[in-house]
Amino acid sequence: MADKQNYLVAIDIFCCHLGMSVDEAYAELGLIDNENEKQQQFADMQQSLMRLLPERRK
Repeated sequence: MADKQNYLVAIDIFCCHLGMSVDEAYAELGLIDNENEKQQQFADMQQSLMRLLPERRK
């Protein structure tokens, strides 16, 4: 994987000028490593499971 410090300007352009999230900018530049991908998959699964729970009424 390339050194992420070298891509800070490109990430800034993607985020500030093109409206991408940081994760989208990293993916566009090919900088997402397996650990980031695993964390994203875990977060997606957790959100999906939370939607299965019934809503609490107050």
